[in-house]
Amino acid sequence: MARKNKDRYTISELAEELDISTRTIRYYEEIGLLNPQRTPGNHRIFTKKDRARLKIILRGKRLGFTLDEIKQILDLYEVSEPEQLRLTIKLADEKLKQIDERLDDLKILRNELIDLKERLERRIEEIERSQKSEIGGVR
Repeated sequence: MARKNKDRYTISELAEELDISTRTIRYYEEIGLLNPQRTPGNHRIFTKKDRARLKIILRGKRLGFTLDEIKQILDLYEVSEPEQLRLTIKLADEKLKQIDERLDDLKILRNELIDLKERLERRIEEIERSQKSEIGGVR
């Protein structure tokens, strides 16, 4: 396991420490979210800053942000902290709105399923009563 207080990390060390694949890290590099240094042998060397960026990317993904949204936040990291914070708040508000809409949709779906279940249970009871009365009337 990678030591957390190192100055430099290999791709394998970061992947192991953060429990992600090296392919994921390479992909984040391909799309411009990470920009590791290279050794003369062309091996990736990641700094503490790269590690921190990667942790932000993973946290953003867990919170439901798209990679484009995460890139917007990270691109502002060097510019202005208040500006970055404002953008993050704006994106968080948008995510919260999406979550609220999904929750509303799920509540509607839940109520529809409860209604369907109740109607099906009533139908079963009607069928069983009808069968009992037919059996009782045949005797």
